[in-house]
Amino acid sequence: MILSTLIDYFFGIWVYEGSAKRKKFFLWLSILNNLVILFFFKYYNFFSVEFCTNLNHLGFHIKPYLINILLPLGISFYTFHGISYVIDIYRGNFQPIKKFTDYALFVCFFPLLVAGPIERASHLLPQIVKKRQFNYQQAVQGMRLILWGLIKKMVIADNLAPIVDDIFHNYKTYSGSTLVLGVIYFSIQIYGDFSGYSDIALGTAKLFGFELLSNFKFPYFSRNIAEFWRRWHISLSSWFRDYLYIPLGGTRNGNLIAVRNTFIIFLVSGFWHGANLTFICWGAIHALLFLPLLLTNQNRKFTTETVAYNRSVPTVRECIQMLLTFTFVSFAWIFFRSPTISMAFSFIKQISHGLFTMPSLKSFLFIYCIPFVLVDWHFRQNERVLVLPRNKIWRYSLYLIAIFLVVYNCNDNSSFIYFQF
Repeated sequence: MILSTLIDYFFGIWVYEGSAKRKKFFLWLSILNNLVILFFFKYYNFFSVEFCTNLNHLGFHIKPYLINILLPLGISFYTFHGISYVIDIYRGNFQPIKKFTDYALFVCFFPLLVAGPIERASHLLPQIVKKRQFNYQQAVQGMRLILWGLIKKMVIADNLAPIVDDIFHNYKTYSGSTLVLGVIYFSIQIYGDFSGYSDIALGTAKLFGFELLSNFKFPYFSRNIAEFWRRWHISLSSWFRDYLYIPLGGTRNGNLIAVRNTFIIFLVSGFWHGANLTFICWGAIHALLFLPLLLTNQNRKFTTETVAYNRSVPTVRECIQMLLTFTFVSFAWIFFRSPTISMAFSFIKQISHGLFTMPSLKSFLFIYCIPFVLVDWHFRQNERVLVLPRNKIWRYSLYLIAIFLVVYNCNDNSSFIYFQF
């Protein structure tokens, strides 16, 4: 991290001050540096095994040389910080920061270091260089976000995690209805886990006077896959859009190029999550789900207002749209959660056995899921400001209940899913 931070700090200055030819040279050198670091630690073993396996199929007998080292904490995030910083300077959107300590803080700001959100220099660096003053209301909202994030993680995700693990590890022994329940539980688990972390990061940053980018905007209330990706892991999907999809041509050069670019961005997004073919398959499924919307110009249909805007309940049409989107997304999660593609297909095949039977007693965990969904629905207009009752008795009662639930569900063995990426 120190090496990456030093190199990108100086490359940013050289890109800004250099001639046109030198600008491009240092830009590509910066991108190459970050990608080589990311490749070596995260993808080297994967490609080494795949390369040797393919050669051995041709009659060779080569044993892959594997590196046995830990994945550096937050490497997938701070390498993207460095790349976007230098690219923005090259594009003329931002001037390089003068103080190295300010840039280093941008790269390794602790609330977002290990699992995002992936910040933009133009958004976070101006907040770093200016003098900040304590803001009571901002701190209150920060504490509320931290508490809500802890509930998502410790009460929802951590209670679902052992059940999900059991169902996926022993899927051949369960009926199809129980497997479907397991997929639903994992969909809620990964959302509670990752959005819970993001809420904690945003809330912690607020206590220091910083406003980070939103990472989740209630994605399971989306009405199609395109809207889902505008609401799920927003900082990553917008990063790929701005620094990969648009530079490749986006939709400007006809449908064929648009289809190609769509597959590239989703496959790269899948591979970003880890060196496993299951993640690539997960990305390919989302690309296939996105294409009909792209080709019919429906991908920008839901871009502004949230579902049931200024209404308490959705329409029947909106309910069907959200249910279909959630079903498609949950189906893709099977590949994301499975260790191998063959296991994912075997899991899907097993679902057909006993699909219409009663699921096992594991359905009791809906006692956590249903209130969670209802509370999320209440907050859906603004993910950054959690509106609570004005009555102090109600408000402080909710705080006490939330704190009790968090303390009661403390678990030393829990970890965030996205820490592995």
